[in-house]
Amino acid sequence: MVKKRSQHRPCPDEMRTIFTTGRLLRTCFPIWRLRRNATSLASIQDVMKLQEKKCQSVVFPVKDLEKLLSPDIDRTKFRLFDPIIEDIAEAENLFRPTRKHMIDYITSAVRIEQTPELKQPEVCFIGRSNVGKSSLIKALFALVPGIEVKVSKNPGHTRKLNFFKVGRAFTLVDMPGYGYRAPEDFVEMVEGYIQERRNLKRTFLLVDGSIGIQKADLIAVEMCEEFGIPYAMVMTKIDRSRPAVLITQLMQIQDFIMSQTQGCFPQTFLVSSLNYSGIHLLRCFIAHVTGNLQKIKR
Repeated sequence: MVKKRSQHRPCPDEMRTIFTTGRLLRTCFPIWRLRRNATSLASIQDVMKLQEKKCQSVVFPVKDLEKLLSPDIDRTKFRLFDPIIEDIAEAENLFRPTRKHMIDYITSAVRIEQTPELKQPEVCFIGRSNVGKSSLIKALFALVPGIEVKVSKNPGHTRKLNFFKVGRAFTLVDMPGYGYRAPEDFVEMVEGYIQERRNLKRTFLLVDGSIGIQKADLIAVEMCEEFGIPYAMVMTKIDRSRPAVLITQLMQIQDFIMSQTQGCFPQTFLVSSLNYSGIHLLRCFIAHVTGNLQKIKR
């Protein structure tokens, strides 16, 4: 029995025109629905209980967007870091505290001379005010009961360098936001840290997924490029935009990385602090760049 084709025609809101590196793609897609009650998805073990398609969507959100691209577009740059689920599960152990592996906020600093002297690897997160930086860090540490990560409704809340020690594995640093209400000595504070912190393994530059790279973001890019600091871009708030907006911004960011940067990791990470999309992959990448992934697997 042959089924008749559906007579449903997509409404204008379901149609979008996607511009990607000189190519025009017209596509139809269902509205990107926000997942409710997503707090249980903080752990990869719970994510793996979902249907395979949903599991892949949470762990590798870029794969949903790839479906909107024309077949001739190179997808390898989206999967340069492409760990298996087992590696992601192992890396998650770094973000789960035990009696021998304590995870907690340790101190704050407003000047480079106030920063703690730590020998273990370090990563830092930087971005415009209200880009969702503190919310992202809180999502990364969602498996740590009672950890103090202040998230404010008012932009520019983070005005110090906040240090979080993850056992003996690495340290995560929440940097002051730039742009609106940035500290007056922002450049001096952040530049001094990035330039002099010898154990800094990666800087994560956060970009709002709904609006892409802004003029203010170039400050952080120029800083990392000038001092030869390895960094990676992270698209935040992907739950707030439809796929057409996200894929457009993603392709523009990828073009920017390839044409205007030298020290930026070619793969952009997509995350939602609300429904944990991309959080597990980012945890695994942090474990990788701090040299802990292989140690976990041994």
